[in-house]
Amino acid sequence: MKTRNLLIALPSLLLAMTAMASGTHGGGHDDEAIGKPGVAAKVTRTITVDMTDAMRFNSANITAKQGETIRFVVKNSGKIKHEMVFGTQKDLKEHYEVMKKNPEMEHADANMVTVAPGKTGEIIWQFTKAGKIDFACLQPGHYDAGMKGVVTVAGGKSAPKADAHSGHKH
Repeated sequence: MKTRNLLIALPSLLLAMTAMASGTHGGGHDDEAIGKPGVAAKVTRTITVDMTDAMRFNSANITAKQGETIRFVVKNSGKIKHEMVFGTQKDLKEHYEVMKKNPEMEHADANMVTVAPGKTGEIIWQFTKAGKIDFACLQPGHYDAGMKGVVTVAGGKSAPKADAHSGHKH
């Protein structure tokens, strides 16, 4: 009976999740603000992030350069499920509220990875804009316990575009 109900509910759930992930409306994420999925062939470095049952990321403060594509190897050294999700603070908070109401909700977007205890996952992400990109574990209770971090993206040398008068002083 439970399997039948799940099969009936699954298409609606998938449709709702697709709608949530498709933009900046409630529950979605603003990819333009946080970057975009990276291409494996363009990875410039790999960063290992460990998630612990102390509700912390090691490391929680990461630096990147604008335009850089990073492979995040995300390890769960704990005994409970954790995840790493990139987003704006607003989007992470909205998504977290949805997760608190639907703790078993499965989701898979390029800006996140959910990792079972003792396992490792991966995110390949390109940081397209300078600024701060937040990340968090949105499993119920984890965000409130402080399982958050930030990627500080430094602007590149070519960030300001030269105009036709770039060789002159005004």
